[in-house]
Amino acid sequence: MNRTMIAIRHLAFEDLGAFEAVFLERGLEVRYFDVGLDDLSRLDPEQDEVAVILGGPIGAYDDRTYPFLHQEVAYIEKRMVRGLPTIGICLGAQLMARSFGARVYPACKKEIGFFPVDLTPEGDSSCLAYIRGAPVLHWHGDTFDLPTGAVRLASTPICENQAFSYGRNAIGFQFHPEMGAMGFERWLIGHALELAVAGIDVNKLRSEHESVRFDLERRAHECLRVWLSNVGEAATLTSHPVAQPTLDHRRLK
Repeated sequence: MNRTMIAIRHLAFEDLGAFEAVFLERGLEVRYFDVGLDDLSRLDPEQDEVAVILGGPIGAYDDRTYPFLHQEVAYIEKRMVRGLPTIGICLGAQLMARSFGARVYPACKKEIGFFPVDLTPEGDSSCLAYIRGAPVLHWHGDTFDLPTGAVRLASTPICENQAFSYGRNAIGFQFHPEMGAMGFERWLIGHALELAVAGIDVNKLRSEHESVRFDLERRAHECLRVWLSNVGEAATLTSHPVAQPTLDHRRLK
């Protein structure tokens, strides 16, 4: 297994955000796989120490419109069978839930904005303790049932399953724990139509981000550090920092 991590990205601006620095700190080479540009069939589920399935504006159930979703689900399933560290964020968490056989479907309303999640007792003793009480970013219209064998970690009134763990090596976040200090303006531009249709005040959303962005970045770092430190024996992650790591954003060829 290579000392690499891979982030499957559906939109260029929905990247690893604040999580990226922690992977570099762990001495992992960061590789982005861009859906729609790179060949999903060439992804080896066993090649990378960690995989992160990132967010996007499509439904995890939209196979007829986006056939590549079948390949993504198969990739996640193979990593789960092997117990390899895997993180799902928003669409990524929904695809993880689907790969476990759970239902993904539209929620009663969209959740867009900054507000906290309610942690379960299991969530409070997990890496999510570092986001306790913080107004984290929500940007989704779908939700999912808790997969069989998974443990609920967080909820909101609209979405009961805001985060879940599956064993020690898999975690899914319906919200965006990776959102930190940088890059939020790209979201406001890229999702301008959705915000307008939903009646969201862009200036208010920007102001909310400005007030919490550095705190969220710090919390994101601690959350991911704890999770990486607690992954099971299937991972070979080291905990020593690497001085001045060089980021390589090569796409798979």
